[in-house]
Amino acid sequence: MQLSKPKTLVLGAGAWGTALALTLVRNGTSRVSLWGRDENVMAEISAQRVNRKYLPGIVLPDELEITTGENIAADVDVIVAATPFQTLRPVLKLILPQLSELRCIVCAGKGIEKDTFLRADQIVAELVPPDVEFAILSGPNFAVEVAEQRPAATTIATSSQQWGDELVRRFHSDAFRPYSSSDVIGVSIGGALKNVMAIAAGIADGLDLGANSRAALVTRGLAEITRFGLAQGGKLETFMGLSGLGDLILTCTDDKSRNRRFGLRLSAGLNAAQARQEIGLVEGVTTAAAVLEFSDQQHIDLPISREIANTVCGRTTPRQAVKNLLSRDPVAESAGLIAPHN
Repeated sequence: MQLSKPKTLVLGAGAWGTALALTLVRNGTSRVSLWGRDENVMAEISAQRVNRKYLPGIVLPDELEITTGENIAADVDVIVAATPFQTLRPVLKLILPQLSELRCIVCAGKGIEKDTFLRADQIVAELVPPDVEFAILSGPNFAVEVAEQRPAATTIATSSQQWGDELVRRFHSDAFRPYSSSDVIGVSIGGALKNVMAIAAGIADGLDLGANSRAALVTRGLAEITRFGLAQGGKLETFMGLSGLGDLILTCTDDKSRNRRFGLRLSAGLNAAQARQEIGLVEGVTTAAAVLEFSDQQHIDLPISREIANTVCGRTTPRQAVKNLLSRDPVAESAGLIAPHN
């Protein structure tokens, strides 16, 4: 008797969750279910086979199961959590009691939990038994391009070689190439802090500071991400890879990035509330505040993140933030990259 395929549950029916569910279905290595909170929205997606709000025009195959509430099959062995990062904990608390065969949780969101300052792996460790493996998926990926099957690459990091190989197998397709990594910390931090730098890039471009300024910002932003990541135990080479430099370049230079567009709106004179109302979810706003508070406790200097956090909360203006960064005392370029301070 032929064994049935394993089952993957994707949490979050936004653009990224839907795109990842499509990738898994197209690959055909597991049965796939897409879960969302809103019963009416999920019923519409199921009936029309289109996610009109987030991926209009992309037809969802019949093989993709649409579910909501507690209507979840117990035989799910892998969760892919693609919900907004700050909802990761409550969503998992809702879903986990329904699953009896869970073996691995993959976080596809990017951020640092406010108040606790925890990464995704630390949040998950508080919620599941030790035998449930954790992985994080992060890279230079815009959801719409992945859904349209345009070529893309990403990183899947986990401490388990077995699960790293299995997750690569489930996600790998002709248009989507995952690379494995064991650096969960580095991949998590690269994905989180690049959103903060994208806000800064949007501000710089909105103020028409020029290409030189953008290049300097991306480079120094990478140094800041690396400094913070190394202090937490990440590996230097991770920040030079897809989930570090690759994701940073993508979000700082293309207007598909909500964080970059948020920065553009701030530079145009909107306050944070007005910009968020126009754009929607901006993960870098919460991440900037959380990372800054945590870094102050750890005595790690993050000048760009500090200025972004101060700008978002109205303590400074975009132009003053630029002046503050340029007026810092000169240092050697490599100063502080490995040590906490620069």
